[in-house]
Amino acid sequence: MSDSGGDRGHLLTERPNPASEELDRLPTASLVALFCANDLLPQQAVAAAAPALTAAIDAIAARLANGGRLFYLGAGTSGRLGVLDAAECPPTFCSPPELVQGVLAGGAAALLRSSEGLEDLRDAGRDDLDERGFGAADALVGIAAGGTTPYVLGGLAHGRALGALTVAMACVPAEQVPMPCDIDIRLLTGPELLTGSTRLKAGTATKMALNILSTGVMVRLGKVFGNRMVDVAVTNSKLEDRALRILRDLAGVPRDEGLGLLQQTGGSVRLALLMAASGLGAEAARAALERHGPGLRQCLDGLGVSLGPSSMPPVA
Repeated sequence: MSDSGGDRGHLLTERPNPASEELDRLPTASLVALFCANDLLPQQAVAAAAPALTAAIDAIAARLANGGRLFYLGAGTSGRLGVLDAAECPPTFCSPPELVQGVLAGGAAALLRSSEGLEDLRDAGRDDLDERGFGAADALVGIAAGGTTPYVLGGLAHGRALGALTVAMACVPAEQVPMPCDIDIRLLTGPELLTGSTRLKAGTATKMALNILSTGVMVRLGKVFGNRMVDVAVTNSKLEDRALRILRDLAGVPRDEGLGLLQQTGGSVRLALLMAASGLGAEAARAALERHGPGLRQCLDGLGVSLGPSSMPPVA
């Protein structure tokens, strides 16, 4: 194997953690306690990155609102976390599968079997993005815990050259590893208890940051009303129950009437809520969303109506 990357021992994610020097000799209870104490640090790291996360959410939402897409690019644990976050968007927000995409070095096979060697191929990140038609209108989040992954760096450089929005997410300081990007998110969780194992604190912080990023973007795109996922895809009994409770809680719609509304709207909670609030039929409500939406609150404001059990007009 080559040593083209050089000695990475100076990186924050590669340093040994003095707190775990005797990890293999600790009683199990002490080992667990040490991990529990150390796992408070990802929350602090994400909180410290709040300004960069804020900028990323607004910039990505603007791209998506204008027809762009969001791509997560990574290898190993970082890439798998991106794929996981992307995969959760369609059922949670009823977004098209192509709107948020996870691109992992090695493809689908790398989800189940380690293929870390592929992360050294700088051109592969560019090629994988090109295969998906990635372009200037899109947004890219390159995820690399240690910040040195050639696969991710190549993808970010390609994105910048195209004029796409580029966001870097890493767990080392920018002065240790600069990354080509428009917005730089650094989650400084410190050395791992198991030296270099960034699936631990670094992975936890990355998952937290991606949760905030994708949820914030979808909120900005109008896919949330209050704290309810009003664009949830009603694809099983659990989600149907959630949809019926949303209709009950926000619009005072009994379950049997809620079922009827969901049937009329093809399972669209947002459309069912609009029908309940406005008294419009399904087609008229769809037209109102196209005219005033896409967000439910935006549409309700445009129609001059509001949600609430006490003032529900009859549904036409």
